[in-house]
Amino acid sequence: MSAAAGTAAAFAGAGTALQTVRDLLRFAVSRFQEAALTFGHGTDNAFDEAAYLILHTLHLPLDRLEPFLDARLLPEEVDEILGVLSRRVHERLPAAYITREAWLADHRFYVDERVIVPRSHIAELISERFAAWLPDPDSVLRALDLCTGSGCLAVVLAHAFPDAQIDACDLSPQALAVARRNVQDYGLEGRIELLESDLFAGLGGRKYELIVSNPPYVTAASMRALPTEYRKEPELALAGGEDGLDVVRGILAQARPHLSGRGILVVEVGDARELVEAALPDYGFTWLETSAGDGLVFLLERDQLPA
Repeated sequence: MSAAAGTAAAFAGAGTALQTVRDLLRFAVSRFQEAALTFGHGTDNAFDEAAYLILHTLHLPLDRLEPFLDARLLPEEVDEILGVLSRRVHERLPAAYITREAWLADHRFYVDERVIVPRSHIAELISERFAAWLPDPDSVLRALDLCTGSGCLAVVLAHAFPDAQIDACDLSPQALAVARRNVQDYGLEGRIELLESDLFAGLGGRKYELIVSNPPYVTAASMRALPTEYRKEPELALAGGEDGLDVVRGILAQARPHLSGRGILVVEVGDARELVEAALPDYGFTWLETSAGDGLVFLLERDQLPA
């Protein structure tokens, strides 16, 4: 029997044998491992992903697994969980696309296949308000989230800088539809303006004290090697050209006129620090420390950008 056939058979016979959360958790981890799933859209291992999907499906607190491990489930609850687990295994969808939610900087966001699953390292930096580079964070009155996708960084910006008006732009109208829903969910329609724009092209003469961007930066070679789960995300939001820096170059070339006197630009580039520094040697990048390291996000001040 093939591995796929074995997995299908395991799901077919599971409904009557599994009775508790513990049973389903063990079953899910086994199936996830057996199917060699790829993680990275909110969790990084089979156990955490299985626990999240089970707790979410049962409408239980996502941080309270232990008290419910030996709870006996209704047959219809078991069937619903097995349906979710089956989708994760057989469709290889990121969990966020199944649950229609993702978390970033303690904020919950709606997501679907029109946007990449939020996972930006910039979010944790926003909560620190870039105090070392902004002389007075409270004086930030306009900020821009460039390549906003689901709008998640724009929402985080709005919370971190309560006096600021936030612009959030994206090339994809489908992504902006998702962003609009998230802006509405947080009641921020009066503070966040969504704009369809190819980088700065649709922004006219607007200027900002702060611009953040998590642009597409995956190289062509890496795009060809992406696991199935990552191929479920919009290619437009991932692919950055042959060396991954096409969009980054565009941002650096166009940003200065949109920054006010002491404004700063913050851009995420994944693990491409060496590539960025080799390809763009004329910039004095400041690499910001994040929980995942100091080579993922760079900062430039206005005067460091080309006129």
